[in-house]
Amino acid sequence: MALIALIRQRQWWLAGAVTVLAVAVAAIALVAARPSGDDTPGEGSADVGFARDMAVHHQQAVELSFIVRDRTDDEDVRRLAYDVINTQANQRGMLLGWLEAWDVPKTSQKPPMSWMHHGSGSMSMPMYEARDGSLMPGMATNTQMDKLRKAKGKAAEVLYLQLLTAHHKGGIEMSMAAADMAGDAKVRRLAEGMVQGQESEMKLMADMLAERGAKA
Repeated sequence: MALIALIRQRQWWLAGAVTVLAVAVAAIALVAARPSGDDTPGEGSADVGFARDMAVHHQQAVELSFIVRDRTDDEDVRRLAYDVINTQANQRGMLLGWLEAWDVPKTSQKPPMSWMHHGSGSMSMPMYEARDGSLMPGMATNTQMDKLRKAKGKAAEVLYLQLLTAHHKGGIEMSMAAADMAGDAKVRRLAEGMVQGQESEMKLMADMLAERGAKA
């Protein structure tokens, strides 16, 4: 038992060290990638719109993951939640840092995703109608968030996996648009990375739901 406890302690220490290193690397990359002159994305660009919207989208995924972490003892679900918290909080910090570097406000009076409906992109769907706290496609409603807060055990695990799967689908939609429309190369790279990462997590969550006798 003492050996198992020691191994787990070292695993958590290693996970914490990796997180600190990732944040440090992201900070260095942000400073090195600060745009200058006419290359700076401006108000109304897909780069700025994506950074604003995805920062909000990511924040809810982090919140969902913090909630489920305290509603279940299942190690697989808690590990996934931990990964989502670290990955998306880190990416959110990068997005907000870019907005600051570009000297644009972090919020806008325009409807979310309005940047996807003009310019050189191919997005032609109608504007998303926000409802019950769900500001963008895939985002959980306030009612769904409250339901997760009250759920326990397997019920919490299934609901979290279903909500996060829908959340990733919406995030992938935005990321694909940004990968196509953004003018800044580092924004396109991050968006492409988000698509790949979230598609991989969706496959994992489909398997986890199947193990629990549920579907996305």
